[in-house]
Amino acid sequence: MAKGSGIGNSDSNGWTYNVANWPKGKSFKAGDVLVFNYDPSLHNVVVVNKRGYKNCTTPKNAKVYQTGNDQITLAQGNSYFICNFPGHCEAGMKIAVTAG
Repeated sequence: MAKGSGIGNSDSNGWTYNVANWPKGKSFKAGDVLVFNYDPSLHNVVVVNKRGYKNCTTPKNAKVYQTGNDQITLAQGNSYFICNFPGHCEAGMKIAVTAG
């Protein structure tokens, strides 16, 4: 059974700045669902690779979510997510999650 995890500093602030440390201390499994809540006029969620995460860049053909209530099912291994609005990723609006 997959669990849903809301993204945010206190698990209630939503997808916002300075959430890069949010996954620390949490355990994830393949099939778990991450829930990204945010104002779609201000942010988005982009699935990126490790390089995109590290450099805050969006690879060609990256999946971009922009509903403001995105539910993303984790695959086994590492998953990387950023907001690609100018300056947002650089301000810590990114997370890396490892699902076992």
